[in-house]
Amino acid sequence: MKPLEIFIIEDNPGDVRLIEECLRKSKVLTRISASDDGVQAMEFLSRQGPFTKAPRPDLILLDLNLPRKDGREVLAEIKRDVNLRRIPIVVLTSSDAEADIIRAYDLHANCYITKPIIFEDFIRVVNAIEMFWLSVVKLPGRG
Repeated sequence: MKPLEIFIIEDNPGDVRLIEECLRKSKVLTRISASDDGVQAMEFLSRQGPFTKAPRPDLILLDLNLPRKDGREVLAEIKRDVNLRRIPIVVLTSSDAEADIIRAYDLHANCYITKPIIFEDFIRVVNAIEMFWLSVVKLPGRG
């Protein structure tokens, strides 16, 4: 079976590594790509520049606080694009501000999760994302 394509858009390399490690232990075969800023993320998704052969993600994990183009702008662009808007987006960010939560859902995020500060809680959250999004949910194009 073809691996699930996960695209992590996150500027904190430690968080990316932790997410990758958790997902690699998954029972579901995954292939992970990552970007550390919003401009590069959109180039990857639109297969521009060095990303002409980039895989189409089955799921995006998106931080809101990104350099060059913030996560809100990335979310809005993805959901406006007819070729990308069906890709589920999990906002995984440090902000627990009500305004950010409302804005993310207004921009059609599929869910919003505040990153826990405690290491064990962070692992538990990533495992919950894996369980729900990779094992329970039917993703578009995955039959």
